[in-house]
Amino acid sequence: MNFQFFILGFVAGIFGGVLGIGGGTIIIPYLVYITSLTQHQAQGVSLVLSALPVGLLAAIKYYKEGNLNLSIGLLVALGFFIGGYLGAIFAHKISDFLLKKFFGIYLLIVAIKMILK
Repeated sequence: MNFQFFILGFVAGIFGGVLGIGGGTIIIPYLVYITSLTQHQAQGVSLVLSALPVGLLAAIKYYKEGNLNLSIGLLVALGFFIGGYLGAIFAHKISDFLLKKFFGIYLLIVAIKMILK
């Protein structure tokens, strides 16, 4: 069972490197619908990806190709650092059911916007 989580991370990493998507768009749905994790637990696992420098090699490649504005990236990272903590406080005050609905609505809005534009 542990190997499936490595494969999940590997696939999410490939999609992240190719499409620039957050691992959460792959990892969270997988953990909720394929394993027995709750929405809160899946989001906690996904946040580990943000906390550790797992995207460092991909970021270095993007930087070498001239496709990473480091000053913007660092400002976004700082905002994510602070906002992530505040978001975690909020997330734990709402039910797993409602959190799952919010996540699904977010993904749907982003998908529709990207398809239509």
